[in-house]
Amino acid sequence: MPELPEVEGVVRSLGPAAIGRTVRDVAISDTIIKSKSEAKEAILKNISPEEFTDRMRGMRILNVTRRSKYIYFHLEKEGVPALLVSHLGMSGAWFAVADLEDVTEDKFRRHVHVVLEMEDGGLLVFADIRRFGELRLIGREADHPPLLAMAPEPFDEEAEGHFLELSASRKYRDKPIKETIMDGHVISGCGNIYATEALFRMGIHPARRTSRISMERRSELFRAIVEILAEAVEAGGSSISDYRNINGEAGAMQDRLQMYGKKKCPACGSPTKRRTIGGRTSVYCPKCQH
Repeated sequence: MPELPEVEGVVRSLGPAAIGRTVRDVAISDTIIKSKSEAKEAILKNISPEEFTDRMRGMRILNVTRRSKYIYFHLEKEGVPALLVSHLGMSGAWFAVADLEDVTEDKFRRHVHVVLEMEDGGLLVFADIRRFGELRLIGREADHPPLLAMAPEPFDEEAEGHFLELSASRKYRDKPIKETIMDGHVISGCGNIYATEALFRMGIHPARRTSRISMERRSELFRAIVEILAEAVEAGGSSISDYRNINGEAGAMQDRLQMYGKKKCPACGSPTKRRTIGGRTSVYCPKCQH
């Protein structure tokens, strides 16, 4: 699943392709229409295809920003603001193209679900192979309360204090540290890939109870997470599985990963081990991480 660096990469390339443009029309896949007819919520959340199409026509895109792992399209229509919130799920991707045939990878082209036709020509396309992504059209962030419950951005000044406070709370202190730092209420945007990397860099076993790590050590861990996230942003994210930016291009951070997906520890050469923590597979070195 794309994490903060991957989503940031999409936003940085999507912004110039989208800002200032107006939606002329919308096309929605038969897959979504069928899902809605069966009272399911594939991709379009809490809105019918008809209402989504009607509301999106004439929307001007004022800005494209990121919040944690979400993409925010800041919109306006007839003086009324709106917010289109997009989550990429496991395999979602945005493309800015002149024609659907310009979506070069067949696996994405066969799973196009929402097409925004722009007044000045060209398309903004949302494709999602596994359909775990989402598009949520709301008036403002507060209209979907879970968005307000996300931790501060990890690069913000208050983020470290927030992390230290929550990690010491009753809810998190007895959880494995890996599970704690993957929780978006504790740290925004840190998922399995970068949690794995940060814990390896710090020599901390992913299953170690949060309360068994000193506050000083937790502070160092937080800074390592921020450092790794920043490195990954500059590298364009990690193109593992189905992540692509809007041009269909891959990132480069996967070439720098030290522990995620590795069979041998790059530090000591020992075989790595795997363990399920918080529902995700954790790879770690049994000798270097304690």
